Amino acid sequence: MEPLNARSMLDAATSAAAKPADQPFVERRRRLSPAALDVVNQKVARAYSPVVIAGFVRLADFVLLSLVGIALYVGYVMPLSGAFSWIYPAEVVAVAVAAVVCFQAADIYQVQLFRGQLRQMTRMISSWSFVFLLFIGISFFAKYGSEISRLWLAAFYFLGLAALMAERLVLRALVRGWARQGRLDRRTIIVGSDSNGEQLVEALKAQEDSDIHVLGVFDDRNDSRALDTCAGARKLGKVDDIVEFARRTRVDLVLFALPISAETRILEMLKKLWVLPVDIRLSAHNNKLRFRPRSYSYLGEVPTLDVFEAPITDWDLVMKWLFDRVVGGLALLAALPVMGLVALAVKLDSPGPVLFRQKRFGFNNERIDVYKFRSMYHHQADPTASKVVTKNDPRVTRVGRFIRKTSLDELPQLFNVVFAGNLSLVGPRPHAVQGKLQSRLFDEAVDGYFARHRVKPGITGWAQINGWRGEIDNEEKIQKRVEFDLYYIENWSVLFDLVILLKTPISLLTKNENAY
Repeated sequence: MEPLNARSMLDAATSAAAKPADQPFVERRRRLSPAALDVVNQKVARAYSPVVIAGFVRLADFVLLSLVGIALYVGYVMPLSGAFSWIYPAEVVAVAVAAVVCFQAADIYQVQLFRGQLRQMTRMISSWSFVFLLFIGISFFAKYGSEISRLWLAAFYFLGLAALMAERLVLRALVRGWARQGRLDRRTIIVGSDSNGEQLVEALKAQEDSDIHVLGVFDDRNDSRALDTCAGARKLGKVDDIVEFARRTRVDLVLFALPISAETRILEMLKKLWVLPVDIRLSAHNNKLRFRPRSYSYLGEVPTLDVFEAPITDWDLVMKWLFDRVVGGLALLAALPVMGLVALAVKLDSPGPVLFRQKRFGFNNERIDVYKFRSMYHHQADPTASKVVTKNDPRVTRVGRFIRKTSLDELPQLFNVVFAGNLSLVGPRPHAVQGKLQSRLFDEAVDGYFARHRVKPGITGWAQINGWRGEIDNEEKIQKRVEFDLYYIENWSVLFDLVILLKTPISLLTKNENAY
């Protein structure tokens, strides 16, 4: 099934009869300054992880060298010898592994080096030559040098080097193209628009081959200490504006230019910013207090202290994406017969569409459409969840009570996982944007509520398998959900996702007292 067909099928199932029950959704947004809006309105490309790129280049080097060596063996040595020998494939693999290790030691697996040509080529040639000299020496002392074809060895060296150089030329073109598109930039905002901020921006801009792209500065002060521009970077607003700004455009790093001595002020700002899925660092370029070198992480030559790190990045993000697509696809195939029966029951039970579409919070507070089987009478549907579903709620149909109790109404969200990609199999449950505790919205009732949205929401989660699902009628229930969701974010692993997934069916049967 193609993604477009799946989306069309879902739209057809929900749109025809959903309009009469729709309610207007008013989104709460903080007003940004004209300068900030200029940045927000700029076209931003999706970022590529340098760590993942370097990993794929290592794999490509290994595969390329292995193919060259084995192709030469099969095409030249085997026809002459008339027999297969394991010595050649074993040596090819050993040489390929040693080459990757040596390239790593020569520090050529850096995206900045991929952009250039001379430095990476000279390092690669010297490293590749060293590997061959090493294996020639090992072959001599192990006394099996006579069993290896010298012509094959020479051809492997020169053709392997030619293949590596051709690969690097292609990679150079790709990386330069990605750099022009901004896919390799770390989009950075600076907190503090005084002289410290100006010096920090100057230090970042002075570095060659830097991936730091300063979008602007933010500062609460309106006195003479606050500059309108810091080394060409415009002041975009106050610290309170950063959360809204980072939700409307891609921000990868928040860098404080404030001195460590401003501890109270920094802590107040961090309470507002830690809910964002970005790296947050404290610049140490002007601090007189010096820590051990290992305490710092560096942006080029600028020392920084890590405060918060964005969760699930680089290879973790790749692993979670694969887990969602592979396991989610298998789960969708297995669930199709059950979904067919539920759809039939919903259709026979009451008039209206089979599926129900609801606005919910997604990653970084993005508003997403989540699909469910309709469990309420169509004319009483509540797309914004402005009124909580309670026990014996008259809006819920007979079939609706059963599928809500067993969470079968959530099965269409597998389409969100596999095709739309805006949900994960496991993660904090996406709450409706107008979800309330009594008369207060959830983010008004719980401090740090939006920190749940630092990762993609899921169909099931750590809070759900621990019994925190269903109706939210008191403060403890929403606080516990947030507490368990934050624990999940801080302790995520693929194994943790698998454990939650396996425990979900059991929890649906044993911990459903709040599901109505």
